[in-house]
Amino acid sequence: MATPHAIMPKIATSLGTVYVADRSQIGQCASWQRAFAGNRKDRRYYEIVEDTIRKDFDYRYFVLEDKQGEVRAVQPFFLLDQDLLQGSGQKIQKFTAAVRKVFPRALTIRTLMVGCAAGEGHLDRTSDEQAQWVAQSLHEALTKYAKSVKARMVVLKEFPSKYREPLACFSANGYTRVPSLPFTRLGIDFENFEEYMSKVLSKTTRKDLRRKFRDAAEATPIELQVVDDVSPYVDEVYPLYLNVYNRSPLQFEKLSKEYLCRLGREMPDKVRFFIWRQQGKAIALSVCMLQGDSIYDEYLGLDYDVALDLHLYFYTLRDVIEWGMKHGCKWYCSSALNYDPKRRLKCELMPLDLYVTHTMPLANFVLRRVLPLLEPTRNDKILKEFPNYSEVWGGK
Repeated sequence: MATPHAIMPKIATSLGTVYVADRSQIGQCASWQRAFAGNRKDRRYYEIVEDTIRKDFDYRYFVLEDKQGEVRAVQPFFLLDQDLLQGSGQKIQKFTAAVRKVFPRALTIRTLMVGCAAGEGHLDRTSDEQAQWVAQSLHEALTKYAKSVKARMVVLKEFPSKYREPLACFSANGYTRVPSLPFTRLGIDFENFEEYMSKVLSKTTRKDLRRKFRDAAEATPIELQVVDDVSPYVDEVYPLYLNVYNRSPLQFEKLSKEYLCRLGREMPDKVRFFIWRQQGKAIALSVCMLQGDSIYDEYLGLDYDVALDLHLYFYTLRDVIEWGMKHGCKWYCSSALNYDPKRRLKCELMPLDLYVTHTMPLANFVLRRVLPLLEPTRNDKILKEFPNYSEVWGGK
């Protein structure tokens, strides 16, 4: 097995050693070639993100060896200057903007983030036992490395709640676990969308949706195109994505045309692009990914000149769900925000967690008490109306 060269001295742990490598150094590592193979966002996805979403991110990789010197996992991470108040309320954001006119770097901090810059985080594991091993190894190494690169804060970014057990070594030892904005999911094990509406939705919601679909049907016909490579159409659809991105109250990673093109070319088994056209003109885009019996609606693009009149949000959602039903999907999953329509459609929350620590004990003491006041779910009242909202903070 090819072993990558370290770009720093190895950090000894009770389970082996941890060191840091860059992409070129892990390229031939067998562990990296099979990393995250069970996820929709496998090793290929991390490489695409690193190459196409820069945004002052410094991408690196923890290489985890056991006591025999065998590489057991490769865990991606990145360094950035983090806005401590990202996701806080409008009043706090307004005050911070005023302060930053005088002090541009106020309330920003050099941060080491474990996970993915464009999506939720996962541990590189093939079993529960390996997940425990990876988590323990990382816990022993993270703050040591963070201090060596002058990163004051360490964050495990948006890890699904299924990792709470292996990551308990973090939340019980110096890290604060707080919720990030959750994904949602909807059971779609039905013959068609009409059956889903009839069996799941309230009479009021069914009536509202049918009216929306009727309005769209009475307009100029809309045609759906589904492709696994968006490259020939990227100039048409990328502005649609930017429309939605620029309107979002919380802006996360900004995708590039290159990201969309490479996603389809390099991961055609996992990716589907849905393009809706009216009189040949692209008016909507959904970037979706497949994993097992689930379809993930990752990113949306809309032409706002027609989106409201045609109720494109619901129109596109219906078409993606129906495509998933026809192709054997049992679950429709979607990313954060727009929680009110998802609640009415009877989606459930898929909690995501942040694990945060400061490398200075006194600062970490304060951080543990301040973070619950700043975490992003605090400002979304709709989330509390979901039946499984309690899982956002607790539960597995």
